[in-house]
This record gives sequence, structure tokens and C-alpha cells, in this order.
Amino acid sequence: MSSKNPRRAAFDILLRIEKEKSFADILIDHELSKDMIKGADRGLLTELVYGVLRRQGTLDHIIGQFSKQRTDKLELYVLLLLRLGLYQSFFLDRVPVSAAVNETVKLAKELAPRASGFINAILRNADRNRDNIRYPDRAENPVGYLAVRYSHPAWLTGQWCDQLGVDGAEELAAAMSEPPPFTIRTNTLRVSREALMARLAEEGINCSETRWSPDGIRLNQSGLISRLPSFRDGLFTVQDESSQLAPLFLAPEKGDRVLDACAAPGGKTTQIAQLMADTGEIYACDVNHKKLRLIKETCDRLGITSVRTFTMDATAPSPAIKEVTFQRILVDAPCSGLGVIRRNPEGKWSKSPEDLLPQARTQITILENLCKYLEKEGTLVYATCSTSVQENEYVIDTFLREHPEFVAEDLRTLFPEFAPLFTERGFFRSWPHRDGMDGFFAARLKKTR
Repeated sequence: MSSKNPRRAAFDILLRIEKEKSFADILIDHELSKDMIKGADRGLLTELVYGVLRRQGTLDHIIGQFSKQRTDKLELYVLLLLRLGLYQSFFLDRVPVSAAVNETVKLAKELAPRASGFINAILRNADRNRDNIRYPDRAENPVGYLAVRYSHPAWLTGQWCDQLGVDGAEELAAAMSEPPPFTIRTNTLRVSREALMARLAEEGINCSETRWSPDGIRLNQSGLISRLPSFRDGLFTVQDESSQLAPLFLAPEKGDRVLDACAAPGGKTTQIAQLMADTGEIYACDVNHKKLRLIKETCDRLGITSVRTFTMDATAPSPAIKEVTFQRILVDAPCSGLGVIRRNPEGKWSKSPEDLLPQARTQITILENLCKYLEKEGTLVYATCSTSVQENEYVIDTFLREHPEFVAEDLRTLFPEFAPLFTERGFFRSWPHRDGMDGFFAARLKKTR
């Protein structure tokens, strides 16, 4: 079987993302599953796709410095080729600039032959004048500077400046432009974290304990994890450390009946089962019935039997839980995903600030619907993977105003061992630059009557 050019494969994937709003991870996995890209080229493909998406704003700024035609007026094929070439020249140390230019021009002659000379000129001119590229002034225009320098939408860097100040926002912006850590969660129903780490070492995987999650392990690599014998034996599942903390704050007890709304792909569901020693009942629900299969597959692989899956739209009453009440409910609400944009960088370019209020309204509707299924003295944890105040504190405050039977509990009092991760109001909020994990939010509510 002949091998495939990783640069051409990266171009094809980036093109589909632009045209179809597809997800990078799914397209990359599909391409690699064909086994037509071999050896180090597999890593190069992944690096090119994610790198171009993470640095797209900076790359377009550089193009604008050397192209007489505005970036948004360039043909899509030309723009993608320029991004690919410039990413290799400016951000990929292991590829010589000459190879980056030559390989991109070679691809241009195949895909956009009339523009190959233009592409060649831009790439070479940018390389010769890289020290003369102008950026917005940090003092006069910090929002614009952070947006261009670290490649994020300006509206988002503006939010971060409001939340963290310019210095903190710059640290966050830099972290959000880098690849995320790869973290797994030990299946404590079958193995201890220490034993799993020893097993991973035998399988050639370097790893270390996570700082906050008692069951988390950070790996030094992410490729082909599903092929590890320890994965097939159900000793762990992939889950970021921040995501592993929300079920700890829910604190389910053995024998509880728990609702995990918006549960797919099942990371928190199976963790709740672990915390309950696979006793009681866990209702795992999702609006997408196809995603329920992912939860079932994970449960089967981990040996978990206490989970029942149901299709349910969390914004409306459901026959699946019509006569059921719960001691604990986890609402891992659908959100903008602004806290995981380094993991899904294509998402930051398709979102706008106008998306946040409608998203918040949906989140409030979900809470309004699900709160009636919670028993008196029951616990509800609301969580998102968003950095936006509008999707987090605003949602909680709006809900509490309408529901005096609920109170927000102070996580600082309940979980003092995690105190540095909590806000002044007792909510959980993690920051990638500060905590080394995804941007996450959680609030714990109690039903008092």
C-alpha cells in the first residue's frame, strides 16, 4: 500500500473543517485509521492540523503583512496553503524553512497552480522579514495584542482581560495556544493508581500522578492509547483532570440513585459509578441516542453494571424518569467549550459573543427542568467546560433567584483540600495556565425544601 503525503492530508482535513465545520479529532482519527500515513508522518499530520488551527489568527496576521490582497479575500485553497507553509516556517522547529516553503509550493502546484508563484513569494518574503512583523501595541491595545500574538478571537481575549487582568490574560492566552496535557482516570474498581502506573511503565508509557485528582494520571503521549493492553483490560479511561473533580464535588454515596444528565461520552458517569463502588442506580441520559452507545461501551470495558442509559432532552420532562426522584443530579451542561479550545481549537473560530446568552438560556432551562427530580436535601452539581461568566455564575444566580428552595453550597467549606481551586463565592473554577488542566466551572446546589 502506498503512503500518503501528510501535508496533503492535513490540507484536506483543514478544508473539510472550513467547509463542513467538522471536528479535527474525528477527521484525524479517520485519516490515521487508513494506515496510509506511516511512522513520523502520522505525528506530522496531527501537528499540522492542530497547529494551524491553534495559530490561525497569528498566521492570518502574518499573511496580511505581506499580501496586497486582504486575507478574507484570498481563495480558500490559497489561504489554507499559506497557513500550512507559514505554520511550518514559524512554529515547527523540526522542519527547515526551506523544506516548509518547497513542500508547500509543490502542493500549491497541484492544488492551486495559478497561485503557486504568489504563495512562494509570500512564504519567502515572510521568512526574510520575520523580525519586522508588526503586532498591536500591548500597552495601547492589550486585547488586540493578545488576540494576534497568541491567536484567539479578540472578543475572547477581551473577556479574559476583564476576568484576569492583562497579565493573567496573557498567561492564559499563551497556555490556550499550546497542546493540552493528556490525562487518564484510573478504574479503581479494578486497580489502584499506583498499580496502574506500574503497568503503564511496563507498557512503555511514561506517566505521573495528577496534582488534584486522586485517581488521575498524566501521560507523556496520547497516540494509540486504545491499543494498550491496560486500556483493553478496562483499567482506565481518558478524562481530563478538571473533569474528574466534578463527580468528587457531587460526592455520591453507595446505594444512591443518581441522574447524570448530558452524560455522553460517559467519563463522569463511570467515575460516579466508581465512587459508589458500582452500587445503587445511575441514570445516564443524553439527547443523542447514538452517543449512549459510547457510554455503554465504556461501562462494558470498565466492568460497570450500575448504569442505565436513556435518551432524554434535558430541557423538557422525560418519560424515562417520569416517576423517579434522585438523591444527586449532575448537570454537565452543554456549553460553548471555551475552556477546552486548546483541545478543540477549531471551535474558537466558529463562536461569537452573541452565542453565549442563548447558550445560557438553554442551561437555565435545563436546570429548571431537572431540579424537580431532586429529592429534598438532595445535591445538584452544575458544571461546564467554559470560562465565560455568562454561562456559569450568571446561570447559577438566575436559577437561584427563581428557586428559593435551593442554596449554593460553599465548596471551600465542604472540600478544603481543594481550596486553591475555588472562587471567593465557593465555586470551582480551574484555569489552564494556573492549574495545568482544562478551563472548568462547577457549583454545588442543595435543595432545602
